[in-house]
Amino acid sequence: MTFEEVLPHIKKGAKAVREGWGGFELYIELRDELGLSDGTFLQVTPYFLIKTSDEGYSMFSPTPCDVLAEDWKIVSID
Repeated sequence: MTFEEVLPHIKKGAKAVREGWGGFELYIELRDELGLSDGTFLQVTPYFLIKTSDEGYSMFSPTPCDVLAEDWKIVSID
C-alpha cells in the first residue's frame, strides 16, 4: 500500500508499518491526546508515534522515502 492508501486507516485507529523496515519497528499510530502524570489527558494536535521492539514509543515523522514508499501494510496488534 502507499502512504496515501494507508493514512485513512491510520486516522481511524489502525496501526501500520512498512515491510521495508527491519522488524525493529512494530507499528506507527496516530494520537490526538497527551497523558499527564496525574492521569488526565489533554487534547492536542494529532501526531504520530512509533512503537519499537525495545525502546517503547518515540515520535515519528514520515520521511520523503516513507511517504513515497509502496510497502505500507496494516498490522493487527493483540
